[in-house]
Amino acid sequence: MGRYGQDFLHYLQVEAGLGINSILAYGRDLRGFLEHCEQENITSCEKLEPADVQHYLGLLSRLGREETSIKRALVAIKMFLRFCEMVGLVNEDFSGVLEGPKAWQRLPVSCGVEQIKKLLDAPDPQERYYWRDRAILELLYGCGLRASEAADLLTPDVNLDIGYLRCKGKGNKERIVPISKISGQVVTEYLNETRVSLVNENSGQRLFISRTGRPMGRIEIWRVVKKYAARASMPAKLTAHTLRHCFATHLLSGGANLRSVQEMLGHVSIATTQIYTHVDQKRLRKIHKEFHPRQ
Repeated sequence: MGRYGQDFLHYLQVEAGLGINSILAYGRDLRGFLEHCEQENITSCEKLEPADVQHYLGLLSRLGREETSIKRALVAIKMFLRFCEMVGLVNEDFSGVLEGPKAWQRLPVSCGVEQIKKLLDAPDPQERYYWRDRAILELLYGCGLRASEAADLLTPDVNLDIGYLRCKGKGNKERIVPISKISGQVVTEYLNETRVSLVNENSGQRLFISRTGRPMGRIEIWRVVKKYAARASMPAKLTAHTLRHCFATHLLSGGANLRSVQEMLGHVSIATTQIYTHVDQKRLRKIHKEFHPRQ
């Protein structure tokens, strides 16, 4: 069964074109299921039955796993079963009859404009990496980038003359996002003042580099945000991804078109973007007051 799992992950990379982080996540979830199958003496895909999967999901629940975690494991198992049918390992794909827990949809955490301004102003101009850290915060919030997308940016990806950057999101899907005038000025200062003094033979073309000249990873980007969030007395749960949520929420509350925000975030489905319309409570109250007959 382990070999089939490896073939499945190879398919996700080569045929489906998923990003490395998605593949690792599917691999972790599937490994737990395949180890369970081994313990239950299920040695081939043909022996799998719906009851085996439901038993495993029930086991995860009894072990205290969260509903979102169980649902994610079920998605990995369903995709694996479809792969098995596609390559002829099973005669029938029964993934359609499998049911997972019904989880409440959680609204993304967002902050007000004044709070974000406080965060962006948190870096100290006297610090050596001031312009780099400011540029990281500006692009995460100003362009709605994920931490991994910011880490993967190359210097040619940022065109400050026309005010756009190019980034690759999940599944290596490429998108173009505008850069604001302020963000562009900060990135220019970083390139001219900080990056030029840090760059060495290990830097390559990566936009954001560390004090040793090596490319920064997404964890380092995440730490930069946490550092200044603490300095600005922001909520402890604020992360780099929170700035992406704020990007979308503030655009929509300012009157931006939902489809445009979808494109800038790189969402495949507009339903994913639509959740941000429920985050801005002021906007909801305004709509209710304007259109409800009992005002």
